[in-house]
Amino acid sequence: MKNNAIAIGVRTRFIYGVLAIMTIMSGIGENTMAQTKSTAVVKNIVLVHGGLVDGSGWEAVYNVLKKDGYTVTTVQNPTISLADDVAVTKRAVAAQNGPVILVGHSYGGAVITEAGNDPKVAGLVYIAAFALDKGESVSSLIKDPPPGAPVPPLLPPVDGFLLLDKAKFPASFAGDVSPEKAEFMADSQVPWGVNALGGTISEAAWKAKPTWYLLTTEDRMLPPDAQRLMSKRAGATVVEVKSSHAVYVSHPQAVAHIIEEAARGALVAAKKGATSAAAD
Repeated sequence: MKNNAIAIGVRTRFIYGVLAIMTIMSGIGENTMAQTKSTAVVKNIVLVHGGLVDGSGWEAVYNVLKKDGYTVTTVQNPTISLADDVAVTKRAVAAQNGPVILVGHSYGGAVITEAGNDPKVAGLVYIAAFALDKGESVSSLIKDPPPGAPVPPLLPPVDGFLLLDKAKFPASFAGDVSPEKAEFMADSQVPWGVNALGGTISEAAWKAKPTWYLLTTEDRMLPPDAQRLMSKRAGATVVEVKSSHAVYVSHPQAVAHIIEEAARGALVAAKKGATSAAAD
């Protein structure tokens, strides 16, 4: 009887020991999975504005992303030349601790197409933006608009800088923004350098980086059909929104959503691409 009791005690301690080890291992596995999931999300977001505006227009998008735990940097490009804007953006990218999702609106798309070649950039997000190819410029894409396409009411250049007609700004740029906000945007335009429009791309980053595109179907600055052509050429994941060109002001949640989608998917997409390339 005594021997049986000892044997039962040994078996009991052994079973409890095994259960304890299994519990510990399970916890380690869950922690590892959680850490892996966490590290698969890019936490640094760099926002690049387009021509005629400045970085303050990103405020609502910035607030959503910050609330969701992202580190957000808003670039203030001078929009005097593409080369200068790329340099300013690359400095913002260099200041980040880890990989970056680079986001560009309108002309800002040209900037991220060039600056996005930086190795720290994990993915690109175009917001109603110019996804240019090598050798292209904003000027080369807009010089011959198709028949019936809306033509931005740009005034003749003064000292090498462009502005939109203030009276026509709301309807062309910010059709779904409140009249008061649209008027403020019109009155606070930033002169857009002709040289910036003429800057050409040396290498299109979207050829090597995972890419997303938010397409605005009511856009009267950058025609939706042109956006479709560029986003398709770039192999982008496309989301369409019924919005004006000022979508980052009128639909900040939709803009933040596609940026967060890119933040979750960029590293995974890049890994799949690398695996596929290695197999080839």
